[in-house]
Amino acid sequence: MKLIRFGEIGEEKPGVILNGEYFDVSSIVTDYDEIFFAKNGIEKLENALKDAELKKIDSQVRLGSPVARPSKLLCVGLNYLDHAHETNAPIPKEPILFFKSTTAIVGPYDDLVIPKNSLKTDWEVELAIVIGKKASYVSEAEAEDYIAGYCLHNDYSEREFQLERNGQWAKGKGCDTFAPLGPFMATKDEIADVHQLRLWLTVNGKTLQDGNTSNLIFNVPFLVSYISQFMTLLPGDVITTGTPAGVGLGQKPEPWYLKPGDVVELGIDGLGSSKQTARAYGA
Repeated sequence: MKLIRFGEIGEEKPGVILNGEYFDVSSIVTDYDEIFFAKNGIEKLENALKDAELKKIDSQVRLGSPVARPSKLLCVGLNYLDHAHETNAPIPKEPILFFKSTTAIVGPYDDLVIPKNSLKTDWEVELAIVIGKKASYVSEAEAEDYIAGYCLHNDYSEREFQLERNGQWAKGKGCDTFAPLGPFMATKDEIADVHQLRLWLTVNGKTLQDGNTSNLIFNVPFLVSYISQFMTLLPGDVITTGTPAGVGLGQKPEPWYLKPGDVVELGIDGLGSSKQTARAYGA
């Protein structure tokens, strides 16, 4: 199944994509949130859909994040060799973890708001994991059992805030609109091999990132297991897995960054594509 949330900001309803068409399932489930995933919501929804008469919705409707605000949005840094090399960073011996604020989460086609006083807003296409059930001290062998599905993510980053303003990365990662998710969450049965997915990103039509999840330093089961050793992952939590080379910080001969009016498009095999237009704060 492909899960969507549709409607105006703050008023999203749950839906599904079936055979390329969009349907409202708000009469069956309340939302795709912690309670939904914790109570085996995916299986229950699949069973309910067999007999339900669904209301079709316009595929041009605004889409929100396919997961209602999770308890945590966890990110893995420098998880592709080529990205570590382009930023002159050492190869991590263990995953680098940081949080993005949940207020950064927006829909896949919502505008990117360049923060006030920002000069170095950057892009990062990433595969995101959605956790399906409570996970604590999970082994790598059983990690897949705790995954509900996957979605597309753009880990926008303000590099001056992140790298030049002291402290941890959160200052440059958690700005409003810096975490578009979707267009949909694909349940894990939709993805044949999560470690063989092409991911790409363009700015104003120019391809800047073109990678593959086969090049992850730390793979998906390892990340779920590893993170669960440090904190409990709750149903609906999101883990984003890092980005391949091609970010603004790594451009040659000089880094360059987004400005108002720039259009960013990105996608991953099996997880659709998204598009954000940059605008200045207050515009």
